Amino acid sequence: MLKILGKAASLNVRKVLWTCSELDIPFKREDWGAGFQSPQQEAFLALNPNATVPVIVDGDFVLWESNAICRYLCANSAEQHLLPPTPRARALVEQWMDWQATELNNAWRYAFMGLVRGSPAHRDPDQIAASIASWHRHIGILERQLATTGAYVTGAQFSLADVVIGLCVNRWLLTPMERPDYPAVLAYMERLNERSGFRTFGANGEP
Repeated sequence: MLKILGKAASLNVRKVLWTCSELDIPFKREDWGAGFQSPQQEAFLALNPNATVPVIVDGDFVLWESNAICRYLCANSAEQHLLPPTPRARALVEQWMDWQATELNNAWRYAFMGLVRGSPAHRDPDQIAASIASWHRHIGILERQLATTGAYVTGAQFSLADVVIGLCVNRWLLTPMERPDYPAVLAYMERLNERSGFRTFGANGEP
């Protein structure tokens, strides 16, 4: 059985859990990360030298980096709805996944660490304000995309891009700050809330 290493509150772990839910993949999960077993332990570092979660162990195969894990789970499944097999459709899904991992994540990191995590290293008000502005600008990019598709990130069909981006939008909505009015984003979140995987691992009160 698939083993997932990482605490359930982690956004990146929740990507993997939601993907497993969509694909009906059974798994066992172990708590690793802040407040639980330390990823700095030698046993964990032997699996992931970056000391980050999640990590999966699938038989004798070990993989880290959440988006790579989600891609692997899709590629290893008979289900093809999350990651289309045709090159152009798949490329669009992966484009938005990579946007989430680079552009969007870098935008919210400082503000989230300061406003939600209370990190002493992220308390500069000017940097928090700049991070919030960048975060809103990136969600604005998503707003325009969703207004165009009228449904999900890449079009009419739910995909793996919605798993990784939907969790980030949930974080945006739960962070204590003022937000612009983005109606397409709010309608999108209502659509995601119809999925049991999102209700369990996304809209569960965790930012």
